[in-house]
Amino acid sequence: MELVRATNRGLRLRNRSTLLTKVFLDGPLTRQDLVRSSGLSQPAVSNVVGDLIDEGLVVEAGAASSDGGRPSMMLRVAPGFAAVIGVDVGETRVRVELFDLAMTLLASSEYPLDPARTEPAAVAGHVLAGIDAVTARAGVAAADVLGVGIGVSGVVEQGAQAVVHAQALGWDRVPLQRLIADGTDLPLHLDNGAKTLGQAEMWFGAGRGARHAVFALVGSGVGAAVVTNGITYRGASSSAGEWGHTTLVYGGRACRCGARGCLEAYVGAEAIIDRYREARRGRPVPGDDEESQLAALVDAAATSATARRVLDETAGYLGAGVANLINLFNPERVVLGGWAAVALGDLLPAIRAAAGRQALRQPYEQASIQLGRLGVDAVALGAATLPIARLLASGGVRD
Repeated sequence: MELVRATNRGLRLRNRSTLLTKVFLDGPLTRQDLVRSSGLSQPAVSNVVGDLIDEGLVVEAGAASSDGGRPSMMLRVAPGFAAVIGVDVGETRVRVELFDLAMTLLASSEYPLDPARTEPAAVAGHVLAGIDAVTARAGVAAADVLGVGIGVSGVVEQGAQAVVHAQALGWDRVPLQRLIADGTDLPLHLDNGAKTLGQAEMWFGAGRGARHAVFALVGSGVGAAVVTNGITYRGASSSAGEWGHTTLVYGGRACRCGARGCLEAYVGAEAIIDRYREARRGRPVPGDDEESQLAALVDAAATSATARRVLDETAGYLGAGVANLINLFNPERVVLGGWAAVALGDLLPAIRAAAGRQALRQPYEQASIQLGRLGVDAVALGAATLPIARLLASGGVRD
C-alpha cells in the first residue's frame, strides 16, 4: 500500500511538473491545449489545473476565441505568485534584476567593476546591495522571492556551495556562493553566464524550438553553451563550453588565461579594442569603458579604413570560431549573444560568410547563424530562470 501511495504521489508530481512547465513556457493555453500537448487525460488535466489554481500558481486569463459553443478559458502562470532575481556578474559590471513569475521586469540595478581588479568580496557585496535595492524599489518582501540566480564568468563547480574558477579574473576556487550566502537567507543558484544566456534564449528567444543549438556569449570575454537534445551539455566538471579558450592561432596573441592564440584574444571586447589600439599605433581608443570604446570603433568604421579593417578581421575570426562550433557539434542554430555581439550585430552577414568558408559544407548548410533576441539582459534573465526551473521540476512545490 505504501508503494502504491508513493507511486501515485510521484506520478501526480510528474503530471504537475509537465503541465506547469507547459503553461509557463507556452501559455496562455486552454485545458484542451494541455490535453493535446501533454498526452494526459482530460480528467487528469482538470484535476491538476484545479490544484494549481487553488494554490495560486495558475490563473484563468480570459476566454479563448470560439466559433460557437462555450468558450474555453485561457490559463497562465500567476505573475504575483513569487518574484525571482537574476544577476549578471560580468567583467565590467554587476547587473541585478527583479522579475515577477511572468518574467516581467520589476526593478534593476547596476554596479560597475574595475576589470583589472575584480575582487570576489566586492562582487559579493554588489550582489547583496543589488538584492536589497531591487526588492526595496519594487516593494517586494524577501519571503516572496523564490530565489536568486547568478550567472558568472568562468567555470562554476557545483556542489553543496558552488565555487568559481575564472583564470582570466585570477579566481581559483572562489567560494562565491558562500560569500553571498553570508549576507542573505534567499536560496542561491549559480551557473556560468553563457549557460544562463543559453537557457534564456532557449526558453524565450532565438533558441525556441531547437533541440541542438550553441549559444555564444561575446562580451569582455567569450564563452558558449552547447545544447544537445534540449539539454545543456556540461562535461565532467561543468567546464564544457569554454569556447573562448579554444586555440584559433597557435602561438598567437597572449590571452588573459595565460595561453596564447585563444579565440578570446581576438574577438573578446577587450581584445578587439586592444587590436584597434595597436592598429592606431598605440593611440588610445576614445571612450571611458569597453562599451563606449567598442561603440567608438564601430562608429569610426564608416570613415576610417583602419577601423573598417579591424572589424573585417573580427568578423573573420568570429566566423572561424563559429565554423569550429558547427564542425564539432552539428547544431541546428548558432546564436550570438552578449553585449559585444549586440554592438557588432552589423557584422552578422560577414560572420556567416566567414563561417561558410571554414566549416564543412553539409553541417554548415544545416545550421542557421543568428543574433540573440534578448539583448544585453539575456544573462540576468537566464539567471532568473534557475530558481524557476527548480520550481517547475518540483511541480510547483517551493523549497
